[in-house]
Amino acid sequence: MKSRRTFLKAGALAGLAASIPAPAFADLAVPAAKKKQLKHWVWIRPNVADKEADLQQQYKRFYEAGIRGIFFEADSEKHYRTAKANKLEAHRWMWTMNRGEQELLQKHPEWYAQNRKGESCADKPPYVNYYRWLCPSRDEVKQYLADDVRNILSKDYIDGIHLDYVRFCDVILPVNLWENYNIEQTKELPEYDYCYCEVCRSKFRAWRGKDIKELEYPEASLSWRLYRYHAVNNIVNHLAEVAKEKRKPITAAVFPTPEVARRIVRQDWTNWNLNSVCPMIYHGFYKENVEWIGDAVAEGIHFLNGKFPLYAGLFLPDFKSNEELQQGMEYALQNGAGGISLFGEVTDKVLIALKRASATV
Repeated sequence: MKSRRTFLKAGALAGLAASIPAPAFADLAVPAAKKKQLKHWVWIRPNVADKEADLQQQYKRFYEAGIRGIFFEADSEKHYRTAKANKLEAHRWMWTMNRGEQELLQKHPEWYAQNRKGESCADKPPYVNYYRWLCPSRDEVKQYLADDVRNILSKDYIDGIHLDYVRFCDVILPVNLWENYNIEQTKELPEYDYCYCEVCRSKFRAWRGKDIKELEYPEASLSWRLYRYHAVNNIVNHLAEVAKEKRKPITAAVFPTPEVARRIVRQDWTNWNLNSVCPMIYHGFYKENVEWIGDAVAEGIHFLNGKFPLYAGLFLPDFKSNEELQQGMEYALQNGAGGISLFGEVTDKVLIALKRASATV
């Protein structure tokens, strides 16, 4: 299975303070501000060919740079135990609503989401062949995913579960990807708008007394959008209960800001019962400057209102230099991120940038 990012590659206040005379008692004993305890992460797909001695050195460097956990995109006891031996948390990174296993496709094609045109992801996936989205309204899907999480967390070398693809298909892609598919998504197109299966329609009708297909502009229905937020929220919060039973943390990779997530993938992550969240603040995908990383973090922190920590996900190929990478990290940390989560090749230069950025907060 491909990595989820494969097709996505492609001092004013200081001056004011200085101008205010210090009070006469400024030199009295005052407790020093407690330095923020940062926690950095790395997303990795483990390679079975990796040698344990090499992993020992790599994970030791990670820890020394402030990294405290790894999200592994596959199960490899060797990688997990070696990470744990180097004081790193080892979490399983799990594809959630996007599931293209052949056995599942053949056995339960009815579980897959349908777009507004009535086409199913089971036999007509959008954008790329591995985009096979399950319908979150189905109880069978919720149970299937819960069993998967329960099985993963039953392994003693796995410290937690990290959810990915916890959403509907992208009704609108990040703007930087439009040219890849020769499309202009200035409005919600029916072939990318999910899910309109009979289960979704029936449950929405029971909830709001309307058949969504009878509306002239279903994409403009706020109740229909809210229904789909709730459908995914229900899946996530059920999986959170499973993780709680296993006494292990549950986290998720999500879209960069609450507004972007709701608008383009029907993802309402500020209402999830997680231990932490890693928004993928991939500025290049949205044709934004590095400064926007700080804006995205600030928005997420605001709407979370202290519910759980936010770790800013950065896409390393988006940065033009290590200096720019350090700036991006600083924008994230200075706007309230509890740490950085890195996707890409984590070189020694990247680790140096991480340490330098961490020293600024």
